[in-house]
Amino acid sequence: MDLYARVNILDGRAVRLPHGDVHEAAIALDADPVARAQGWEAKGADHLLVVDLNAAAYGDYSNRPLIDQIVAEVSLPVLVAGGVRSRSEVERRLEAGAWRIAMGTTAIEDQVATWEICRDFPDQVMITMDVKPDEELVVRGWTAHSGRHLEEVIIELSSAGAAGFMVAEANRDALAEPPNFWILREAMSYVDEPVIAAGGVRNLADLRGLTELDSDGKRLGGVVVGREVTEGRFTMEEAAGLLAE
Repeated sequence: MDLYARVNILDGRAVRLPHGDVHEAAIALDADPVARAQGWEAKGADHLLVVDLNAAAYGDYSNRPLIDQIVAEVSLPVLVAGGVRSRSEVERRLEAGAWRIAMGTTAIEDQVATWEICRDFPDQVMITMDVKPDEELVVRGWTAHSGRHLEEVIIELSSAGAAGFMVAEANRDALAEPPNFWILREAMSYVDEPVIAAGGVRNLADLRGLTELDSDGKRLGGVVVGREVTEGRFTMEEAAGLLAE
């Protein structure tokens, strides 16, 4: 089970979103995005998840040079997410050195295009999924119902050749509410590709619960952390040690 560290970038700054909503006031962090990425690497992350919030929310790709710099200046595999809506953008990100890219809303709303992208870039496209308790997927930063549900979409995109799935619980406050273990177990039961718990955890007890999650012998492929470490709930060293057990 791998440890992914998140770097959110908004207007060229590393930020924290108090409730996961880019339209609320973001909290600027002390480190610039490159320094923050290097800090996660030094603390023991296995992968970096770099999220371009400007591209995701506004179609503004002004953070591209900064993300390219992060990819160049860390040795960790970097998964780039946010605003990846076309084949050309996937190609550009990968040519700049990204390990993989993640697609969200577009993957759910335009599966024909996603099938073609997965075909052209095998094992390099992951899918982000924001899931409600009834398993409906929400899109566009939790603001729109898709009318589609976890089982049908994850199986379709598995067949398309997605490299893995990053599953988060929509509208959950990750620092106050426990992970939805049932949703994550359901996702694992549907596909053989890695499922990453992307919604965050409150504490080390939640993290341990994720390591113990099992679906017919399948385990989670990883977990994404960020705010919980920034707020001092636990350290990356503690998290890495727990996963190493």
